Amino acid sequence: MKVPWTRVPNQGNLARALGDGQCFSYLLFNFNQTVKTDNNKKYFGTDGIRGVANRHPMVPEFALRLGKAAGAHFRRGKEHPRIIIGKDTRLSGYMIESALMSGICSMGADVYMVGPLPTPAIAFLTHSMRAEAGIVISASHNPFTDNGIKFFGTDGRKLPDEVEAILEELLDTPTQEGPTGEAIGRAYRVEDAEGRYMAFAKSTVSHGFRMEGLHVVVDCANGAAYEVAPAILGELGARVSAMACDPDGLNINRGCGSTEPEGVRRSVLESGADIGLALDGDADRAILVDEKGRIVDGDDILFLCAARLKEKGRLVNDTVVGTIMTNVGLESALRDMGVNLVRAQVGDRYVLEEMLASGAVLGAEPSGHVIFLEHSPTGDGIVTALQVIQVMMEMGSSLSELVDGWERYPQVMRNLRILERVPLDGEKWLLDMLDEAREELGRDHILSMRYSGTEPLLRVTVSSRSEETTIRVCESLCDSLVDRFGWERE
Repeated sequence: MKVPWTRVPNQGNLARALGDGQCFSYLLFNFNQTVKTDNNKKYFGTDGIRGVANRHPMVPEFALRLGKAAGAHFRRGKEHPRIIIGKDTRLSGYMIESALMSGICSMGADVYMVGPLPTPAIAFLTHSMRAEAGIVISASHNPFTDNGIKFFGTDGRKLPDEVEAILEELLDTPTQEGPTGEAIGRAYRVEDAEGRYMAFAKSTVSHGFRMEGLHVVVDCANGAAYEVAPAILGELGARVSAMACDPDGLNINRGCGSTEPEGVRRSVLESGADIGLALDGDADRAILVDEKGRIVDGDDILFLCAARLKEKGRLVNDTVVGTIMTNVGLESALRDMGVNLVRAQVGDRYVLEEMLASGAVLGAEPSGHVIFLEHSPTGDGIVTALQVIQVMMEMGSSLSELVDGWERYPQVMRNLRILERVPLDGEKWLLDMLDEAREELGRDHILSMRYSGTEPLLRVTVSSRSEETTIRVCESLCDSLVDRFGWERE
């Protein structure tokens, strides 16, 4: 059946959607023709600026210029505005931190350094300390050879596109002179930053809530949460088995964390733990493991938390937000319990935008970014785990029982390493091929193709009721793209 082209919220260039209340069919595109984003930004991608450490743009010279641009913009006539800088445990964090600090101070703003802390901790501290901005030096789940820089505004949210555009403009203008004398900025270290964030995280569960008798395995990915995550769980009464908590600057995300949860899964099974928690390098996402050793991702968390919030009458507008990657089976299950799923573009900033637009208080990506808007405007892996554990203990249920209420449709994703972001919009051969694929997949399916915002990859995702058809369609599409452009499979 042919349907007209329509637009899905926050999507890129093309989206074809069909929904009659009983079936779902999405054919989604997000093609960028250059390395710039949809908003034609030069340096900022979907999650800040990122690249190989000590290669442009992740070099001290660029970080210095970015610090000067940030200092100039956020000063805006104010005397010594505050800018917070935090980081994960990468070796390259030291050189980038120093360069950013120098640039910011040279423009008359003060820097408050908090050291290695989760990304959501920087968002929280930026808001609670009334800072003008917060900066995180991290490449999230990427290997230690990469690094990145992302900003938060004074409200604890990621900077809007227009502010990032202003920073880019300042970056590319001749270096302006900063103030002299007493107007030069100072640098401070926030000694109690860890304690402030820990108190916040614990405040997101009910007063007096305790985890007595619960055994939790936590994998900190040798990253930013290596101290605070075990401490928070322990202070709430859990028996904690911690792993990947010995960062050396080189081992962040190496064989551990949310992208490689096999270690925590194995530990849960061997120890008989009640739940496993795998964080990524900057701890803004969480992948869980149930007591049977099964992986529990953002879709599962969205389901069980939506069900509990609806039961308690706290699911505003009976709406949650997912992304184009959210499993179609979850959408069907949510619909059956009277919950509407709104899909956003991939990226937690876009999930937040749709949450604000729809009034939703809960949103998630399958990768484990989960936003509980009652507590924070950004994904927080530790807070996510606390919310799930509170549901478990309130319901008197195991994690496996809570996630067994929905059927996951087969879904596969393949990454193609690209040579360049070729323009694919309007390519008749591709549209014809996708139409054929859609007919083959039948009703209740997703077909998504998008360029990564942080890596030279095209991601092809297919989901339908039939595993055999899902795999065949995905492989066929990838073969055609590889043959046409000479790209390689990851």
